Amino acid sequence: MQPYKHILLAVDFYDQDQVVVCRGKDLADKYQAKLSLIHVVDSVPITDAGFGGDIPVDLDLMAELTAAVKKRLVDLAGRLGVDDNDCWIEVGSPKSEIVRVAEENQVDLIVLGSHGRHGLALLLGSTANGVLHHAKCDVLAVRLYEK
Repeated sequence: MQPYKHILLAVDFYDQDQVVVCRGKDLADKYQAKLSLIHVVDSVPITDAGFGGDIPVDLDLMAELTAAVKKRLVDLAGRLGVDDNDCWIEVGSPKSEIVRVAEENQVDLIVLGSHGRHGLALLLGSTANGVLHHAKCDVLAVRLYEK
């Protein structure tokens, strides 16, 4: 088995994200692999109910959200020793964007969190499940437990 050379750590900045970050960093250290970071801003349309749901909210909201994410990602990259050029902030479907960035950058392991949803949430599809079924590289879904 070949050691991993490039690990893509997908972060969502939720409460238990530190568990995923530690796992990704540990694997990168163990394999002496390049570590990259990605956060995907989900492109779910947000509408103002006051207008009947037909008019999208101002795009400035997306710009503010992206700027806040960038600040957090740069801070995390600094703590992990990851170069800014190895960090991606994408807008779109998280599962699609993670897989795309992994393929474009010859990633051989994706590390992300999995909330272990059941029922309707499982039917709708999780990011971890989507990445697992579409990625052309190994995927480690770190199990996150509800508090």
